[in-house]
Amino acid sequence: MKYAVVAPVAAGVTADPGYMTAFAQHLEACGFESIVVVEHTVLMTHYASVYPYDPSGRVELPADCVVPDPLDLLAFLAGRTSTLTLATGVLVLPNHHPVVLAKRLATVDVLSGGRLRLCVGMGWLKEEIEACGTDFATRGRRADEQLAVLRRLWADEPGGADFHGTFFDFENGMCYPKPLGTIPIHIGGHSSAAARRAGRLGDGFQPLGVAGADLTRLVTLMREEAERAGRDPDALELSLGHAVAKIDAERAERLAALGADRLVLAMPPVTDIDEARDLLSACADRLGLTP
Repeated sequence: MKYAVVAPVAAGVTADPGYMTAFAQHLEACGFESIVVVEHTVLMTHYASVYPYDPSGRVELPADCVVPDPLDLLAFLAGRTSTLTLATGVLVLPNHHPVVLAKRLATVDVLSGGRLRLCVGMGWLKEEIEACGTDFATRGRRADEQLAVLRRLWADEPGGADFHGTFFDFENGMCYPKPLGTIPIHIGGHSSAAARRAGRLGDGFQPLGVAGADLTRLVTLMREEAERAGRDPDALELSLGHAVAKIDAERAERLAALGADRLVLAMPPVTDIDEARDLLSACADRLGLTP
């Protein structure tokens, strides 16, 4: 089992260089596999969209919450860590042009020594996605092309990459540097469409906030879609969620029995770095982690 920890964005500390340096270095020292950072390009003071992960339908983050760009943050942390995997969770894919994104991701991967993991989502906040210039209704179809563009530009094609799609079109494109290896692309989300996209196009699936029969249905759908696409479903990683303060070895074993390869652990909104380090140390002890 691999253990990732989400940086505590609700605490408003993820743009604090001292806090984030200490937080990431402590994760590495405790033996956690990765740090996960979230994205919102903009948050709205008023919105009609429904947040799907809370019964209230409202996101817990205030509109003025400090949410730094995830790739810039990971590039910063790359220079302050040496073995920790650097992950998004999730990058809101509709907010990004894939040609520009291919360059940014490859740059972070190279500068970090090949430590980047990408988890993307389609986004729930319609107002945010439209503010970034993308049609909310077509974001799923665009995403399929975006993932194809990323992989096409990362491939070693001596004559340059060509792509002709509905939303993106270019010929003879050269994009360097290339990633050091293969940047794994995981699909985040709780919908059937996300499960199918993970099976068809992803290297993993991250259905956080889903449990019981709903989780079983989504994982089955992911595996069936992978088989239909001629892919090996056993090669796809499954990342499930839990909490830093509550996870222990017994709970981890139960989630492993459901097929989890990784647990993505949520931090409470702790603003004091010493308190955060104590929580992480206690969690690592319960899980028997070693650096």
